[in-house]
Amino acid sequence: MSVRDRARLPLLAVGVLTALTAAACSSDDGGDSGGASGGASDTIAVAASDDACEVDVAELSAGTHEFEITNGGSQVTEFYVYAEGDRVMGEVENIAPGLTRPLLVELPAGDYETACKPGMVGDGIRADLTVTGEVAQLDEDETLAQAGADYQRYVRSQTGALLERTTAFVDAVKAGDIEGAKALFPVARTYWERIEPVAEIFGDLDPLIDGREGDQEEGQDFTGFHRIEQALWVAGDVSDMGPYADQLLADVNEIVELANEETLDPLQLANGAKALLDEIATGKITGEEDRYSHTDLWDFAANLEGSEAAVQALRPFLEEAEPDLVAEIDERFAAAEAELEQYRSGDGWTLHDQLTEDQLQGLSDSITALSESVGQVASVVADR
Repeated sequence: MSVRDRARLPLLAVGVLTALTAAACSSDDGGDSGGASGGASDTIAVAASDDACEVDVAELSAGTHEFEITNGGSQVTEFYVYAEGDRVMGEVENIAPGLTRPLLVELPAGDYETACKPGMVGDGIRADLTVTGEVAQLDEDETLAQAGADYQRYVRSQTGALLERTTAFVDAVKAGDIEGAKALFPVARTYWERIEPVAEIFGDLDPLIDGREGDQEEGQDFTGFHRIEQALWVAGDVSDMGPYADQLLADVNEIVELANEETLDPLQLANGAKALLDEIATGKITGEEDRYSHTDLWDFAANLEGSEAAVQALRPFLEEAEPDLVAEIDERFAAAEAELEQYRSGDGWTLHDQLTEDQLQGLSDSITALSESVGQVASVVADR
């Protein structure tokens, strides 16, 4: 989720985040979505702090670039590269104080903005970035272009169900059907969580739909799935949730229309696969995501499935470029899925607050290992 307040991460979350970041930045395994160098033409240093976002350059040549973001502040931060209309070209979330995270992003000629978001809230500290010239795009590779088309088909297979289940959820809320709405809440969110790599591209829609209490700027309303979740599980009263339910459905309708027409570029696909695993580590394993309903494992499973779908779209290219990495990724996806499967309960999953610390650590370890492998995909794609 593109807007997150991590100032009070539990110790487990910090440990997982540190492990993932250390793995991502390792020079031994090829690194995270930014890679060690990959096919990037340069490495651009970004010095982030609580009140500054200093990007080494304001002009770039068209092509693939690696941003290296170092957080010198006291708050967890994010880094974004925005195109017109706050369209997200690339992002790195959950950069803890004192840590460095890389981002590989492909930028055609055009006008952009960079942004750091201390505390992971608000519009961020922004600067203009101009990209000029022409260069062969990654998706001019026929296999990589096909990956984008294949993933778009996957997204379309999910958006119809997202709209259907969200409509049913909204209907239950507006009818005052507490138990029915509770049952539908994690099911509707499953389809949302699977397609977040594309859903997060479109400006403010993601935080409107999926923002959590505390993510909002001063004066901004708390809306979306989690606002209604709070009313269902904490207040036990949805009598005043009608306007929030209507807004949620309208926002989901809009994002479905946009997502169905969107084709991600190869680096967005690779970065998205990794970002979904980071989502699990910093939100689902910690219990922060669905803090009122404790239905985090539904989201965990959906993020895992969405990450695997993005990797599978890139699979024909990866099998030719790095077959050993493909085998490793397959093995680690299987291990993570097996670890999660222990907590299946009927048609759903065990509630987060019923899991022990040892069980959560087992889930965390499986995601950390998988993230190390998937984190190498962007570098392979950029090196094509």
